[in-house]
Amino acid sequence: MQIDAVDLFCGAGGLSFGLGKAGLAVKAGLDFDPKCQHPYVANNAGAEFVLADLQVVPASVVDAYYSPDAIKLLAGCAPCQPFSTLSNGSNRQSSKKWPLLNEFSRVVREVLPDVVTMENVPVLRGQSIFQDFVRTLKDSGYHVYHAIVDAANYGVAQRRKRLVLLASRFGPVRLLTPEELELSPRTVRDAIGHLVPIKAGQRNDRDPLHKARTFTEINLKRIQASRPGGTWADWPEDLLLECHKRESGSTFKSVYGRMEWDKPSSTMTTQSHNYGTGRFGHPEQDRALSLREMAILQSFPEDYEFVPPGVDADFTSTARLIGNAVPVELGYAIGISIRQHVAAYQSSVNGKQ
Repeated sequence: MQIDAVDLFCGAGGLSFGLGKAGLAVKAGLDFDPKCQHPYVANNAGAEFVLADLQVVPASVVDAYYSPDAIKLLAGCAPCQPFSTLSNGSNRQSSKKWPLLNEFSRVVREVLPDVVTMENVPVLRGQSIFQDFVRTLKDSGYHVYHAIVDAANYGVAQRRKRLVLLASRFGPVRLLTPEELELSPRTVRDAIGHLVPIKAGQRNDRDPLHKARTFTEINLKRIQASRPGGTWADWPEDLLLECHKRESGSTFKSVYGRMEWDKPSSTMTTQSHNYGTGRFGHPEQDRALSLREMAILQSFPEDYEFVPPGVDADFTSTARLIGNAVPVELGYAIGISIRQHVAAYQSSVNGKQ
């Protein structure tokens, strides 16, 4: 039983790596961001990176990557920015990325893979574009499952609620539960507690990604005044920002915070290397998260490459790759669920013969 996977909107390869870990044969990943090419190819052996915009890629290009006798899995995570709650107040449908889920739907209709999976932000579930996607799948003969799950329940040391969809032409399909997968929750301490301590503005000589941004003098004082799980309300008044003193800003307590060792982290974003953009202060050291800590909290392996050896990883582009990724362990849970589903289907077919 070989399950071949093609990963649309593959990014740095979090979903592909998880599917590969689950024993699926990932054949290719497609993305239009050239920054994704090195991490994808360097860490997903045997998978080809296709630098292209799905809006201009014929479905036949995708279909050509599948082996003749393999089960075909089409996977992907259309860019979530148009659907994200961070886009509230903006015209979501004006985004150039809005039609990409329709392009995913086009490839499904033309390739008709055996199984389809997609991961995205929960708010997408209430959007008409998602309902149209589900309708297309059903009209094309798929059994469709979708649910909102927290990656923290699937071995990711991070609270990250995501919409997971599975669809199959073989029969009813679902994501296995953490209990069925024998997964245990992980904490920030479990994930990054063993890493070598560094200071703000420093990097570890053995791991160039284990580096933290520099701090201004006032931000150093602010994090020194912060306690794990606390807020900026714990600071003396002379350290408060003017916006925090106004009534309109008094409720925004999830910024300038420290993580807690014995809980999962908050959701990793593309800004998780910045102390002021969330609860991204190290639980103990007076600095924000390093790029490596961000990656590990996304459940990437500790040796996952994001830039070629000898190349300095800049904070902005590397953090974007990490923050936008599907957590590896969630990808693994999806992959195992698909493997068991396909095995059960084949066993049923063989039993009737």
